[in-house]
Amino acid sequence: MAQLLMNASYQPTDDPTDAGVLIVNTCGFIGPAKEESLNALQALASIKQDDQILIAAGCLTQRYGEQVAQQVPGIDGILGTRRWMDILDVVSTLRGSKHPEPVYHLPEVPTVGQDEAGINRVSIHGASAYIKIADGCRRPCAFCAIPLIKGTAVSRPMESIIADAVALQELGAYEINLIAQDTTDYGHDLGMRNGLATLLDELVRAVPDVPWLRILYAYPGYVTAELIEVMATHEQILPYLDMPLQHAHPATLRRMRRPANMDWVRNTLSDMREMLPDLALRTTFIVGYPGETEEEFQTLMDFIEEIRFDRVGAFQFSFEPGTTSEPLGDPVPEEVKQERWERLMERQQSISLERNQSYVGKILDVLIEGQGDGLSLGRSYRDAPEIDGMVIIEDEIAIGSMVPARITGAMVYDLTAVVDNPLIIEL
Repeated sequence: MAQLLMNASYQPTDDPTDAGVLIVNTCGFIGPAKEESLNALQALASIKQDDQILIAAGCLTQRYGEQVAQQVPGIDGILGTRRWMDILDVVSTLRGSKHPEPVYHLPEVPTVGQDEAGINRVSIHGASAYIKIADGCRRPCAFCAIPLIKGTAVSRPMESIIADAVALQELGAYEINLIAQDTTDYGHDLGMRNGLATLLDELVRAVPDVPWLRILYAYPGYVTAELIEVMATHEQILPYLDMPLQHAHPATLRRMRRPANMDWVRNTLSDMREMLPDLALRTTFIVGYPGETEEEFQTLMDFIEEIRFDRVGAFQFSFEPGTTSEPLGDPVPEEVKQERWERLMERQQSISLERNQSYVGKILDVLIEGQGDGLSLGRSYRDAPEIDGMVIIEDEIAIGSMVPARITGAMVYDLTAVVDNPLIIEL
């Protein structure tokens, strides 16, 4: 949306009081995210001037557009997820005349903009960018509202993705992150088998000057031998895997309507670590799912201890009306959820620290994303943007540069380092 607006001569601003158009891209996935989205809308509505327009966009509005408008008086426009590329039309309509009631733009047809040339690419930030390769999801996870919000999985044509990647290479991108609700399902609706592996092979050939290609959001059971082989064959594809497992006890997973074959998980991760010795693993778990017993939770704790993930995100179960888990209710007391979440995170913190300490003395390439006060902040291949840790370097280095850094210290989430070589590559 930002790219489309800037292409139409709008300029971004960090100060809401300077803006003619205020847009909040909401999240409707879990309760806390909904609350955060509503708080942001209410804060802007409270300071909005007569000559400003406020648009609520994204997942929360796609599913609960009318309720959002009722809860936040002052919203001018409601835009969902399925035709976000119509943002210019929505802005034009709202600026063209006064509307006493919010203007709703919530078409039901799911799309990832296959016919919208050049607008799927997120604007490059520093030297990192995202490419969405598909949108929506066809998985049956009982706790998840994404299919209700986004619709079923729709893959982008490969040539469109390749074109975006080439454009990013020309802009100097150092890192491209491939994202979707389920990247491992890419191409299924296009009749492809092993679509993600095929796409990665094509990307490596198309953008040889982009050193980092990162895969996010892999679904258990669909990380194939072909995908592992492609990752191991091409240095451009980072040895990093984000596979949200959600739990480790088969009974809990079956209630979640998730893959429950933990032998597959163990064998696959073992194969990956054998073929990718530097593999960094991230996963996500839910605690307090309906019916979770202390024994089931302890199985999860034992699994974390066994696998020793580099990164773990954990969430307390959030009851979502309309999902297939709704008949289960929300029987686990909030204090039990909180206590289990704290135990899990405390245990993972010690594992994360141990994993980080194993890198002390090693040299890692670091992508610089910020600097000041004699320090620079960057990320290594182990750190996905906005969700993982940072590498703190004792020097001020230009943003968008890549520098080899010797790791000097480790914290739970971050590393400290010094420049190992004065040669810095400006991107």
